[in-house]
Amino acid sequence: MVEYKMETPDISEKPDKKREELKGKVLNLKDLVNYADGTVASRMIISRKAGNITLFSFDENEGLSEHTAPYDAVVTILDGECEVWVAGRTFQMKEGETIIFPANVPHALSAITKFKMSLTMIRE
Repeated sequence: MVEYKMETPDISEKPDKKREELKGKVLNLKDLVNYADGTVASRMIISRKAGNITLFSFDENEGLSEHTAPYDAVVTILDGECEVWVAGRTFQMKEGETIIFPANVPHALSAITKFKMSLTMIRE
């Protein structure tokens, strides 16, 4: 399990070359982050004061330990399958499914198979 720490937004909102290259193109989100053996990989594709979008890939048996965030977060599974815990409830999720993690509510997730997800965090 990986400890999840919320990234500080890029307050300056300066353009990032790798992120700028994505704009104005048709994208397949699951192709923008690769699997890495034995770990969790991530790629932030949008970072603003108002929120961010980060793509993650999880190797089998990897996950994020239980944590809370001060903002609602939308998670969409892009590939594979995982198990998600939100406020004591367990859900099995697969490609194409989405869940909203409410602000300040404990949540965690773990890979059943290798999986990829998109995390959209909207700040108030």
